[in-house]
Amino acid sequence: MRTLLLAFFMLFSTPALAGAQPPIIAAASDLQFALTEAAERFKAQTGADVRLNFGSSGNFRRQIAQGAPFELYLSADEAYVFALHQEGHTLDEGTIYAIGRLVWLQRSQRGDLPDETAPLAGVEQAIAASANGTRERIALANPEHAPYGVAAQQALSHASLWEPVAPLRVLGENVSQAAQFALADDARGGLVAYSLALAPALAQRSEYVLIPEEWHAPLRQRMVLTRQAGEVAKAFYAWLQEDEALAILKQHGFSTE
Repeated sequence: MRTLLLAFFMLFSTPALAGAQPPIIAAASDLQFALTEAAERFKAQTGADVRLNFGSSGNFRRQIAQGAPFELYLSADEAYVFALHQEGHTLDEGTIYAIGRLVWLQRSQRGDLPDETAPLAGVEQAIAASANGTRERIALANPEHAPYGVAAQQALSHASLWEPVAPLRVLGENVSQAAQFALADDARGGLVAYSLALAPALAQRSEYVLIPEEWHAPLRQRMVLTRQAGEVAKAFYAWLQEDEALAILKQHGFSTE
């Protein structure tokens, strides 16, 4: 039924979509590659552009509450969407578009990637090395406003490593920046989004191991239209729920169920 409604909507509105002002989309930084591909596919089919802004979900949540001109918000934490709806900033509570995964990421040339039975062995080794004067940083997104940073903190806490690793932690403004920090020469590695680890730009120079899902709260990623949403944003929101868009998300490491 959703597919039929979208087809009907696009049949009568595609010319208008193509000529409309591109809406500004606020999207979690773990979507940098997946959503860019989705937007290109959407434009090819409708002629309509969207402007993608990537960053931390928490910062976008605050900006939308303050009146920022975002028409569609894709958060890495559904709690931010629920809060905005309760405050009257969105049309409804939106819908889940993906479930994210967390990975340990490190430079490929290291040659000591932990296995799945002990995915945070690199953190333990970095802590041990620091006692002998060797400082290797551990990267993660800032838990204060980045959902993947919260998940990283939870995973480290699960392994009783959150406090011991404190002197080595380096925080990215968002998970995309954390991935850059994780691959720096002075870093042991970091905890980042699976979708970023799969991106060609990072995959060519890194390796990763998945963190068990039960080590952190589910990364339930939800999107919602704001009260400023126009026709293009609404069409893109509907398109992102279609099989073609879901397939793109799956290719980039997201679960869609």
